[in-house]
Amino acid sequence: MAANVFPFRDARAAPDPVLEAGPVAHGPQPVPLVLDNGSFQARAGWACPGPDPGPEPRLQFRSVCARGRGGARGGAGPQVGNALGSLEPLRWMLRSPFDRNVPVNLELQELLLDYSFQHLGVSSQGCVDHPIVLTEAVCNPLYSRQMMSELLFECYGIPKVAYGIDSLFSFYHNTPKNLISSGLIISSGYQCTHILPILEGRLDAKNCKRINLGGSQAAGYLQRLLQLKYPGHLAAITLSRMEEILHEHSYIAEDYVEELQKWRCPDYYENNVHKMQLPFSSKLLGSTLTSEEKQERRQQQLRRLQELNARRREEKLQLDQERLDRLLYVQELLEDGQMDQFHKALIELNMDSPEELQSYIQKLSAAVEQAKQKMLAEVSLEVDVVDSKPETPDLEQLEPSLEEVESINDFEPLFSDETPEAEKPVTTVQPVFNLAAYHQLFVGTERIRAPEIIFQPSLIGEEQAGIAETLQYILDRYPKDVQELLVQNVFLTGGNMMYPGMKGRIEKELLEMRPFQSSFQVQLASNPVLDAWYGARGWALDHLDDEDVWITRKDYEEKGGGYLKEHCASNVYVPIRLPKQASRSEAQASSKGGAGEQA
Repeated sequence: MAANVFPFRDARAAPDPVLEAGPVAHGPQPVPLVLDNGSFQARAGWACPGPDPGPEPRLQFRSVCARGRGGARGGAGPQVGNALGSLEPLRWMLRSPFDRNVPVNLELQELLLDYSFQHLGVSSQGCVDHPIVLTEAVCNPLYSRQMMSELLFECYGIPKVAYGIDSLFSFYHNTPKNLISSGLIISSGYQCTHILPILEGRLDAKNCKRINLGGSQAAGYLQRLLQLKYPGHLAAITLSRMEEILHEHSYIAEDYVEELQKWRCPDYYENNVHKMQLPFSSKLLGSTLTSEEKQERRQQQLRRLQELNARRREEKLQLDQERLDRLLYVQELLEDGQMDQFHKALIELNMDSPEELQSYIQKLSAAVEQAKQKMLAEVSLEVDVVDSKPETPDLEQLEPSLEEVESINDFEPLFSDETPEAEKPVTTVQPVFNLAAYHQLFVGTERIRAPEIIFQPSLIGEEQAGIAETLQYILDRYPKDVQELLVQNVFLTGGNMMYPGMKGRIEKELLEMRPFQSSFQVQLASNPVLDAWYGARGWALDHLDDEDVWITRKDYEEKGGGYLKEHCASNVYVPIRLPKQASRSEAQASSKGGAGEQA
């Protein structure tokens, strides 16, 4: 393979097997289920107690659904996650329960939960008899949490649930236990980027900020860039392939303008451009076929069409013959004088009189006879074509005699010795067309332009502040000593933080905004994608018997679905306070008092 040429993997998801829960989930008390409900990917697994908590989440699948139709692949039921296989043929049918990163369509969310419980092997009858740890969005609206609690308690009958923020669970997983720490979390996912200040182990929700940009917008921007660059490959430049380029070939420039200047150098471009090879067929139809092959292909198509027409005529002739035999049988009933049976048969045939029956028999007989004659004519024609052979000419008669050769030689002096130019063999040089090179996408500056949008949203026309400006805005809301405390633990997590160079870029931005000779510390999560699930599992095991952090069914019935018990990885509970309506007697007294004052 040539240098810097990378084929698209076009990975196709394999359907998830239905796992058995095993003895892990059937201990003295139910084992918690941990669900990282992400807008890009959902992860589910068991929080197993003991020294070995088990491997990574047993289930990972895309958070999308597609409703099938009768006769479609997979039957008429909805398809979820990895059961969809390749997403591109179904892109127009895909539905997600999320609006940005907030679940709003609980009907689709129920499909995702059904899929998770079924493939994890939940065996309790009629309910899910396991505590559930579920991730939710930062500052999740009460209405969304209310619908989720209603779904979990009413539909699945769970005993208790705990809600937490995925980035805080990741922070919990990467922080030593029993250490109450402060810091700044920068979490960038598929739809949003959040900057969360943590003070003494708790979220400062009033100063959280969100940027409505993530991996989804970067993939869409990269798709538009390459489609404008290669208009001949519009259909091949799909979102799935753009996500593959982002995950495996993109990086964050430490200095964006300086990096663009490097790309202007031809040698730097040649050494760093990634040539993405699109799939193609090496055989061009119509260009490599000789005239004999084309003629043979036409003959095959003609024979195939003739066979198909003959088969249809035979089927039609058979049906007409069966109907004619039926009509003749009814006519025999009339001739035999069986009038009752004749009239019944006539009614079944939807005919009114014997004359109509006779007319229909004559027309059908003529049509059957004509079809038989036509088929016999075609058979005889085929026999004649097979038997007839082209006459070969006598080769001896074509050879010229000696007298003819001598007479030809007599005329040779009359012509020029030079042969005409038209008779000279001309060697034509055919241009070499590299089909593989034509189907290559040269990804150069696009490698840094697409992920740069979270630092410069103006690249795609978004009137938002980037990460650096938002970070500076949040720090300015605190006193100098708190600022110094926060920047000592800047924590990066989320799938959109896995670009090479991301940590160095954040350090450069902090160096520019912090005072001279001040210190700061930037830490990248050990696994930015899965640490949220690992942290939720560790949190569930540490707080399994702590009733102050779990929302029980009794809490749900007494305080409503929007109720939340706070803990180190949760949102802040802000109940909705409706204005109290005054009673009628109080309203009348206040109106009388107002009238007395006016008098």
